[in-house]
Amino acid sequence: MLALSDHERHVLQGWVRATSTPQGQAPRSRIVLACAEIGLDGLPRSASAVARELGITTETVSKWRSRFLRHRLDGLGDAPRPGRARTVSDEQVDAVLKATLESKPKNATHWYTRSMAAKPGLSQSTVSRIWRAFGLQPHRAEAFKRSTDPFFIDKVHDVVGLYLDPPERALVLCVDEKSQIQALDRSQPVLPMMPGVPERVSHGYLRAGTTTLFAALDAATGKVIGSLHRRHRAAEFRKFLSKLDRELPIGLDVHLICDNYATHKTETIRRWLLAHPRFHLHFTPTGSSWLNLVERWFAELTNKKLRRGVHRSVQSVERDIRTWIATWNDDPRPYVWTKTADQVLESLAAYCRRITDSGH
Repeated sequence: MLALSDHERHVLQGWVRATSTPQGQAPRSRIVLACAEIGLDGLPRSASAVARELGITTETVSKWRSRFLRHRLDGLGDAPRPGRARTVSDEQVDAVLKATLESKPKNATHWYTRSMAAKPGLSQSTVSRIWRAFGLQPHRAEAFKRSTDPFFIDKVHDVVGLYLDPPERALVLCVDEKSQIQALDRSQPVLPMMPGVPERVSHGYLRAGTTTLFAALDAATGKVIGSLHRRHRAAEFRKFLSKLDRELPIGLDVHLICDNYATHKTETIRRWLLAHPRFHLHFTPTGSSWLNLVERWFAELTNKKLRRGVHRSVQSVERDIRTWIATWNDDPRPYVWTKTADQVLESLAAYCRRITDSGH
């Protein structure tokens, strides 16, 4: 009779349920569990009964039942297969990892598989396999910016609190300017896409001028109020605030999430805010534009309309932007903020603990 300890039964049941169990181990675990059951007649279940239930052969049931009786849980793994002996030693793997993490090549800023292969005398494919096994990607680099704002924590709690728990009878608007939007015309006609050939544009372009988009994204509905100006000063920002005052429902407080750009903090703006007490400005930490959801909307505008657009005049690009805003507002899609302020701060703290010279 095949008897299982509580620990063995628990492990086998875990292998059956787990989605990450190696292929073949889950069916073998089912065979052993079935063989350990008692039949309706009160006797241990036969190999033929288990085979009929699981839809396999009697020989397969007998094989894994015997392997388990001889080696217990270790017997359910794959036996070593014949093949070529290992050619890369642990010392060679360690040398590749140490060189990758602790040194740089003389003639480059980072390692390539070919340059690394020449150093320890391994093949390029071997170096590539070692890097993949340890999750190393020397060819990649990501940018980051750590805020040095002394009130960083307070501002994160303030802004995230507006997203997750906005005040009653109030609107939360994410406000920012997208300045220096260039009207660019290609120096040669755009060649259209064809089967097997992507759209092609010339490298050269002609500048026709710039404009600035002031935008306010309603965090609750996703609707956008925009205003275009040729200059980017406190005077234009004040005009945009006046436009918001005219278009937003009367009787509601308005909380504006802004960055720390100088035009948002001039004496002109302070006087305007004193004259319009329903408007409240909330500033994101310096270097933390990712907290302002309107930046995500600007990315949509850039990717879908501006980057590959062809405009022969400033009026042309402004007309396209106004049309795009109107189309967006026909079916607005709000960006839903999900992380709490504490979760944001913990993520940043975990990242700082991983890097050196972070100051934290």
